[in-house]
Amino acid sequence: MKTFQLEGSKRDSIGKKAAKAYRKESLVPSVLYGGENVTHFTVSKEGIRKLIYTPEIFIVALSIDGKAYNAILKDAQYHPVSDELLHVDFLQVFEDKPVTVEIPIELEGLAEGVKAGGKLSLEMRKLKVRGLYKNFPEKLTINIENLGLGKTVQVGSLQFDNLELLNAKDNVVAAVKLTRAARGAAAKA
Repeated sequence: MKTFQLEGSKRDSIGKKAAKAYRKESLVPSVLYGGENVTHFTVSKEGIRKLIYTPEIFIVALSIDGKAYNAILKDAQYHPVSDELLHVDFLQVFEDKPVTVEIPIELEGLAEGVKAGGKLSLEMRKLKVRGLYKNFPEKLTINIENLGLGKTVQVGSLQFDNLELLNAKDNVVAAVKLTRAARGAAAKA
């Protein structure tokens, strides 16, 4: 998994007025949970931009006033109208403590159903998994070469090393849907 370097500085004051003042200075109020203490800090909008606006997942190497932490991005809050980033939550991770994250899915291969005239549909972009952060891949790769017309790949049929899938077993990850042309070809046959 990739690592993202992020610099932060501790917040002196906590509350609504202080948060507004930080945002006017182009700083994003943030919180680090999961360790012994909860740490309130700020990061620059430009510094966190490449972490927030990407489909990839990262381990964040946080440096808060010289103190280093490993964390993952847990939540981000946005303004309802302007979509401005308001607040970010990080979860501190440890070598021996499992965490839950959502990892992007990548489909591999050309499905048999697509060759027969069907349309491939990716129903889920990410899967929720639990495990040690050092075991997390950058993407979960699913081979769909044997997927026929009208068939689906469900979460229950997937398995990844050292990871526990937390989505419902009957959730559909990918499907090959019948198109009108495929139905017509099947009716003629």
